[in-house]
Amino acid sequence: MDWFTASDYWLSRLVFQRALAAVYLVGFLTAALQFRALIGQRGMLPVPRFVERVPFKRAPSLFRLHYSDPFFAVCAWTGCAVSAALLAGLDSLLPLWGGMLLWLVPWVLYLSIVNVGQTWYSFGWESLLLEVGFLAVFLGNDEVAPPVVVLFLLRWLLFRVEFGAGLIKMRGDACWRKLTCLDHHHETQPMPGPLSWFFHHLPGPLHRVEVAANHFTQLVVPFALFTPQPVATAAAALMIVTQLWLVLSGNFSWLNWITIVLALSAVEFPVDAPPVPDTPLWYEVVVLAVAALLVGLSYHPVRNMISRRQIMNRSFDPLHLVNTYGAFGSVSRVRYEVVVEGTADEVPREDSNWREYEFKGKPGDPRRWPRQFAPYHLRLDWMMWFAALSPAYAGSWFGALVERLLENDRDTLKLLRRSPFPPDAPPRFVRARLFRYRYTTWRELRETGACWERTYVREYLPPTRLAGTAQRS
Repeated sequence: MDWFTASDYWLSRLVFQRALAAVYLVGFLTAALQFRALIGQRGMLPVPRFVERVPFKRAPSLFRLHYSDPFFAVCAWTGCAVSAALLAGLDSLLPLWGGMLLWLVPWVLYLSIVNVGQTWYSFGWESLLLEVGFLAVFLGNDEVAPPVVVLFLLRWLLFRVEFGAGLIKMRGDACWRKLTCLDHHHETQPMPGPLSWFFHHLPGPLHRVEVAANHFTQLVVPFALFTPQPVATAAAALMIVTQLWLVLSGNFSWLNWITIVLALSAVEFPVDAPPVPDTPLWYEVVVLAVAALLVGLSYHPVRNMISRRQIMNRSFDPLHLVNTYGAFGSVSRVRYEVVVEGTADEVPREDSNWREYEFKGKPGDPRRWPRQFAPYHLRLDWMMWFAALSPAYAGSWFGALVERLLENDRDTLKLLRRSPFPPDAPPRFVRARLFRYRYTTWRELRETGACWERTYVREYLPPTRLAGTAQRS
């Protein structure tokens, strides 16, 4: 079938696949380096406890068959190795069916991780990576030209990501309609980056232009993805530029990067495609069957997208094949941070020697400038932002975090930038306090060297010790 393939997108597919493999690599590396403290056997939300109470059909995973920390590590590092192989182009050296199976491996492994990751893996970029990764399985390799229907499904996914995000903003916080959300967002976003302070201090009129440009890119430009070239390429390029702007302004895991990868699939590069043999009939049948399945599964995401009660970042099937997306339907006006402290004093008093734990990415010491971590994702730091919004967001894991700090748990301390206590002398008590943070002004920055100014609000967690330890008076 001549209509089945689009040879003009041969280089587009190549760039897309290599970029997607790089994102996969980051995702698996994040899992491999952080899982023990988060979801390991002694983690804050252990996988074995989760699989005991949640049925397989709700969260299918390889870890239903067996779980141990060494087995999880093998799966995560295998994902890293396969992603690196795909990044190097191994799929192009295999027969078509072999390349498809190779792309299926990281999808199965990452699905298994996400479906037992609980709170730590409950965000849109996880489902987005899985949805994009599933489509990549059927995009083919050098033995066939890119299938038109898969290229269409990639654009359809990009449309839902952008248009859904635009709708959630217009239906949500009034500041998006008033074009004033960026007066606050750069200061109150979950994890600021090294340039976020400067973005916050841009002139107000420029913030209005930023918001208006965002609305145009998310609510108008996506329709151009389904127009002939070169208009579709121009639309994808505009989305890429917008995403790069977001990369500069904050740390949003790989959300921006996977969106850029998606947009690359719509870009038509002006190169001649190499000759390829006729497309196998079995491949055409498989691709068309999968496309029909995904179109059918799109019903619920589309219904949600056009609903006045639209929700963000939800999967409608346990395999995360077709999902709904969106972010920042509401924007906080004030930034709060939970500051965790410990003391070695035998009796915890207000004037005790309380020492602060330093996190890698979330604001802490007002003089410490934020760093760039994305696309690498600091899961604990990200959830600490939610904990500051409401203790309810941290109810399932914050107590376990405190317990492990009291034990000087090695895996938990690896998630932090610095512990104030030596490995052989854990704190006797740990407490948490809530502070209000705001960016300093230009003058305050020059005078103090601090990018943040913080004010104590209230106690978040009273001094706590391990059960069974004695307290002397």
